[in-house]
Amino acid sequence: MDCRKRLTFQLMLSVVIAVIGSFLLGYNIGVINVPEKVIKTFINESWHERYQEAVPDSYLAALWAVTVAIFLVGGMIGSFAVGLFADRCGRRNSMLMVNILDFISAALMGCSKLAGSWEMLIAGRFVVGLYCGLASGLAPMYIGEIAPTAIRGALGSVHQLAIVIGIVIAQVLGLESFMGNATLWPLLLGFTAVPALLQFVLMPFFLESPRFLLINKNLESEAQTVLRKLRATKDVSVDMEEMKEENRQMMREKKVTVLELFRSPLYRQAICIAIVLHLSQQLSGINGVFFYSTGIFEKAGVAQPVYATIGVGLVNAAFTVVSLFLVERVGRRPLQMVGLMGMAGSAILMTISLNLLDELKWMSYVCVAGIFSFVAFFEIGPGPIPWFITPEIFSQGPRPSAMAVAGLFNWTSNFIVGLSFPYIAELCGPYVFLIFAGLLIAFFIFTFFKVPETKGKTFDEISTMIRQSADGPGGKILFGMPEEEDRPTVIVSDILPAGKVDDLEAGVRM
Repeated sequence: MDCRKRLTFQLMLSVVIAVIGSFLLGYNIGVINVPEKVIKTFINESWHERYQEAVPDSYLAALWAVTVAIFLVGGMIGSFAVGLFADRCGRRNSMLMVNILDFISAALMGCSKLAGSWEMLIAGRFVVGLYCGLASGLAPMYIGEIAPTAIRGALGSVHQLAIVIGIVIAQVLGLESFMGNATLWPLLLGFTAVPALLQFVLMPFFLESPRFLLINKNLESEAQTVLRKLRATKDVSVDMEEMKEENRQMMREKKVTVLELFRSPLYRQAICIAIVLHLSQQLSGINGVFFYSTGIFEKAGVAQPVYATIGVGLVNAAFTVVSLFLVERVGRRPLQMVGLMGMAGSAILMTISLNLLDELKWMSYVCVAGIFSFVAFFEIGPGPIPWFITPEIFSQGPRPSAMAVAGLFNWTSNFIVGLSFPYIAELCGPYVFLIFAGLLIAFFIFTFFKVPETKGKTFDEISTMIRQSADGPGGKILFGMPEEEDRPTVIVSDILPAGKVDDLEAGVRM
């Protein structure tokens, strides 16, 4: 088998170590929801011990809202710092260094009950949010840079798989019979330090990105050594040549800042695609289902809504695995569109079933099926694809800044949905999911017309395709149109002399 298509032990190990951060992102998303009642009791008892009175209901609600939302605020800040860490410290070293934030947060949250301080709990949630914001950008960037082109999409989906596994484990451990009780909830929150410690122990097996070594540090021999370990072969000439070509393209460009992504016509279209893809993930309504699925199941008459919620997590994980196997066969763009339209249909199904629950009791089964299919279609497309398609559509230079911007929009939209969903749901009732259905259809239309297919293409081929996608001298490439042997592809170099192509590129960069 071609080494560029093979999952070697060293490559698999590097990916597994990298997605420990992704696992912790999922764990810290899911861990706070199940033990809500016991944590509120702790806040009330601490308040009473400090002020000799019960905490007012309005204060308790506000403190709980801050405890939940401060994690997302930390995530927004952390995600925007991804580029700074990735370029200065490297991909591997950054992922290892930011675990210090996880250790600090675990200490704060784990000791909050002993200290009788809800402030420590809130501070710990903020710090772990910083960590998760950084991990959410660093892990998929690293995986994209070490993965062979032929299986880059499949390995990129492992990031999302680790997130959903983290959510499921957090939900299970958060059950009262395990750690979600008045005695053990600090250990439940402090458990986040255990996987982070494991990443430190496995540090000797964690290889730096060969692209970072060659393109950012100009360390060709070190990059070649890392590639030989990742590919388990001495002949890595094809990968080296691909990276060198990317490096040659980069040397024609100046350093790319966040502002430059929006100012330069070379990157503007790609960053818009990345932003919309990440918005499609969070504005799909998935977190409304995740955060409030227990309440929806209760309304639908499910006897054990907590276990049904865990069932949602298991469906989530199962279909992430399905996406992992499909992404290199079907492609990114088709899966994204299938996922978006499937979610829109499921949202409409949930709306109908919730409206007819009082008249038709069997509609509770339809509602549960709608929730499960909503989650399943999310993991087929909008769940994993935005995270790994973003580093695919940018070359090495702008990639860290692009991941920072995309991550910022992802976390910000997550924050907005998390805060606004309860109020919108109260105002609209069961019709709330029609809003998300409309957004999902809009994202489907955008994907159909604007999102390119990156399956099987090198980073340089993808960035070249995006640069040539705008109207201008030399032709036009339409995103999303399937490649057919009988459809001629117009390339600038085919109709202009080589010297003129260089002149044209220089003119665009000015």
